[in-house]
Amino acid sequence: MAMHSDLSSYTRTAGDNGLEIDLAVEGIACGGCIQRIERGLGKLPGVIDARVNFTNRRATVVWRKDAIAPTDIIAALKNMGYDAYPFVAKRDEDEETREAAQLLKCLAAAGFAAMNIMLLSVSVWSGNVSDITPETRDFFHWLSALIAFPAVAYAGQPFFRSAVAALRARSVNMDVPISLGVLLAVGVSVVETINHAEHAYFDSAVMLLFFLLCGRYLDRAMRRRTRVVAGNLAALRSNTAHRLDANDSAVDVPAAALQPGDRVVIRAGERLPADGVVIAGQSEIDESIVTGETALRVPREGETVYSGSLNYSGVLTVRVTAVGERTLLDEIERLLDHAVRSKSRYVALADRAARYYAPVVHTTAFLTLAGWLAYGATVHDAVLAAVAVLIITCPCALALAVPAVQVVAAGRLFRAGVILNAGNAIEKLAEVDTVVFDKTGTLTLPEARVVNAAQIPDDLFCIAARLAQSSRHPLAAALARERRGLRMIDGAVEEPGCGVGATIDGVEARLGSLLFCGLDASAAASAEVFDTSAIAIRFGNRHAVFQVQQKLRPDARAMADALRARGLEIHIISGDRADAVAPIAAMLAIESWQGGVTPDRKVKMIGGLRATGHRVLMVGDGINDAPSLAQANVSMSPISAAELTQAQADAVFLGERLAPVVEAIDLARAARRLMVQNLSLAVLYNAVAVPIAVAGLVTPLIAALAMSGSSLLVTVNALRLGLRARDRQRPRANMQEAVPQPMVAT
Repeated sequence: MAMHSDLSSYTRTAGDNGLEIDLAVEGIACGGCIQRIERGLGKLPGVIDARVNFTNRRATVVWRKDAIAPTDIIAALKNMGYDAYPFVAKRDEDEETREAAQLLKCLAAAGFAAMNIMLLSVSVWSGNVSDITPETRDFFHWLSALIAFPAVAYAGQPFFRSAVAALRARSVNMDVPISLGVLLAVGVSVVETINHAEHAYFDSAVMLLFFLLCGRYLDRAMRRRTRVVAGNLAALRSNTAHRLDANDSAVDVPAAALQPGDRVVIRAGERLPADGVVIAGQSEIDESIVTGETALRVPREGETVYSGSLNYSGVLTVRVTAVGERTLLDEIERLLDHAVRSKSRYVALADRAARYYAPVVHTTAFLTLAGWLAYGATVHDAVLAAVAVLIITCPCALALAVPAVQVVAAGRLFRAGVILNAGNAIEKLAEVDTVVFDKTGTLTLPEARVVNAAQIPDDLFCIAARLAQSSRHPLAAALARERRGLRMIDGAVEEPGCGVGATIDGVEARLGSLLFCGLDASAAASAEVFDTSAIAIRFGNRHAVFQVQQKLRPDARAMADALRARGLEIHIISGDRADAVAPIAAMLAIESWQGGVTPDRKVKMIGGLRATGHRVLMVGDGINDAPSLAQANVSMSPISAAELTQAQADAVFLGERLAPVVEAIDLARAARRLMVQNLSLAVLYNAVAVPIAVAGLVTPLIAALAMSGSSLLVTVNALRLGLRARDRQRPRANMQEAVPQPMVAT
């Protein structure tokens, strides 16, 4: 990647006297790389903070103005063995896709070569105890070499490149012993073949690569996250605006050309291109993406409206007060980005174990070589013993210990209705002690329902549903969903801010507000449902009032009880008004709740919980929840959530029930126990196998078989998670059989 001479366009201000830049960093292989980069950048003059996100290999650096140049930061990373360049979302996504495809090709090459070499090796092994001739054995060894050389050269590239970069930076990582073990196994095999020895170890070298590539590919597959945040936020912005000129004529201009003080016209169905103040017009606007409030708002003159909000009915004239990076929508994006960086220091279990692995392996192999030479052994025997140590300690079991459990757990979670977005979500879910819920669309179902449907005459209901198909209003949409498959009424006309009218067989029909249908407020009370949204139907002299509310998810109370039984704290933090949150909190027996909370305050509240030592799981669905999802230790969202929210969540759950939240925590706790067991098995295996290898009691071939056995052991142990999951099916079924909860107000 070419070095950028001018990086000013990629920097942004950070505080009063600071600058900040995001860099994509190549060559990050393990948790030790994170520590090395952050420590190294922290020593640069003027650097205030440096954080690395292992998931997307992205470094964020903050420094004092005029203290250091961005090119110096990139040069410092280069000296540490890491190539870096300004982070650009699209380019980073393309690079991630390319690397994943290349890793899969390497895995396929190693697997194909391993199968063919093993066929030849089995023939040699069986022939050595029967009647194989030396010439035939040598021929099979050379055939193995012809397969192994190109396979190792191609499939070993991910490890070789990383090892070379580490050595150039005068450091080591896990890929250094891997590369040494593979290359020494191939080199020793060539020497043994030239000397007509009974055994060669080409199969060991290729098997090492195959197992390690399996672990690395599984790990990358679990770490890959949806990278559509920027695109989804951009989709909420209006690209053009209708600006009024001096003659009050509307002229279409790019939204980016707006300036504070400009007057813009927003028609029905359009999104606001900037923050502003209403100066004329009447309409209803949907601000749920920025405030979380689900009820439509009728802004009065002088009230503030926000970029990205959707204008539902009438025409508004707005005086622009903030554009570009100063709008509330951009503030949400900044909060989201900051929250992602604030939790990027999390280091996964396997990464923490890997920090200490490479130095121990290198020291053990070197001491083995030196010890055998000091003991008087030949160079040949000393090298064989050292290679056996490198192979037998090769981190296949360590590399598979966590990904194997992750894959099994991901499969079990999928069957339970949970899809993982992040590779470390399982480990984070296992550590949770506090759960924070949003209200609308999370504890309640995303779509509103008619709660008094049984009290409405069916013929009036059908007429209302047909009229509702001609309206964009969410209350009308709720009516239309109750009676699907009906034909739209021809000639229906929507009056902005009022409702829909039509003539059916010479009789006037109206659907909309009480006033539009000629009714007064007392008509709404006849439904006897507290705090609902009302929409009326009038057909001739007949009328009815529909009460529309959002419904609590059917197993919400059972879910809350289950979380409390597991010792978890539960909070509700919602952008909806307090009088809509209070009844839900009472129904779920949740004492800690807040309503009317803005996105930045949500982030601060969750940050406060984390600062007091809590491990927070945030469950939310709105775009305004995305920053708080990122701020939490781990996050989940329903499949009905906004795409931006799903992209930010560590896991997404399916269906209308909340049982998957409990199931995810249970499975994560069981999975983490198995991860610890697998890592312990890997350590125990090395504790037993290494002394045997150091003593020269195993050949590289036996070492490779032992290594394969340890990998198989941790994989079989991971499969035990399936048995534990089946044991939990009964309580999960009990949750799903919970009695549906009553309707609650939007």
